Amino acid sequence: MWKISKRFRFEASHVLPSHAGKCARLHGHSWVAVITLASKALAGEGPEVGMVADFGRLRHVVQPIVDRYLDHHHLNETTGLANPTSEHLAWWLFEAVSSAMPDDMANMLDSVTIEETCTSSCEYRP
Repeated sequence: MWKISKRFRFEASHVLPSHAGKCARLHGHSWVAVITLASKALAGEGPEVGMVADFGRLRHVVQPIVDRYLDHHHLNETTGLANPTSEHLAWWLFEAVSSAMPDDMANMLDSVTIEETCTSSCEYRP
């Protein structure tokens, strides 16, 4: 099994309305999203021969989602999540990326990891 991952950085704010602490107030983070593809075989022909997938092709799928919904946005508004925890955001991004990918890549989408801070992260894998 091979896995490749690409990291996407973004700045965004959110509010966790049910949180019992300071995260119930408006605040922001320097987030990182890690998109991971997995495959039991490498491409045997074409422009991606010897690869799981081309990192540039993955970027072309994911970066527009990051730009439109995540980077320098308020996540409660742009994602439609009432409580945009790292857990909910990882699920939301998995669904958004999966829907935007061509079938050959979508079949390899393994997981999405959200790093909320440099010490705290969440991985979603269906």
